[in-house]
Amino acid sequence: MAVILAAFACGALFGAGLVVSRMTDPAVILAFLDVAGNWNPTLAFVMGGGLIAAVPGFVLARRRAKPALAADFQIPTRRDIDGRLLIGSAIFGLGWGLAGICPGPSIAGLATGATAFFVFVPAMLAGFALHALAERVLARK
Repeated sequence: MAVILAAFACGALFGAGLVVSRMTDPAVILAFLDVAGNWNPTLAFVMGGGLIAAVPGFVLARRRAKPALAADFQIPTRRDIDGRLLIGSAIFGLGWGLAGICPGPSIAGLATGATAFFVFVPAMLAGFALHALAERVLARK
C-alpha cells in the first residue's frame, strides 16, 4: 500500500508541476520549438529547474544499497542506439512538434478539461495498442 501511495503522490506532484509550469499548454511547447520565429525560452528554464531538483536525488540514490520501497533499483542496462530507437525518437519528436503535446503532460492536461487532451490521449492509447500489435506480428516472422 505504501508503494501505491508513494506512486500516487509522486504522480500528483509531477502532474501539478506540469500544469503550473504550463507544460500542458501546447502553445507554450510550440513556441519553445519555434527557434526560428517567436521563440519562447521558458520551457528551457522549466527543464533546468527539473534538473536542479532531480540531480541531488540521483546522487543520494546512488549511495543507497536499495530503494526505500522496492527490493532493488530498476536501472536500464541497454546503451546501444539502434534503428528502432532512432525511428521511435523521430516519430515522438514529429508528434510533439506537430501537436505540442507530450504523453506525460497529456495525462496531466486531462485535469485541465481542455478538449485537445480528450482527443490526444485516446489517440495516444490507440498508438500504444497498434505498436504492441505490430511487435507481436513482427515477432512471429
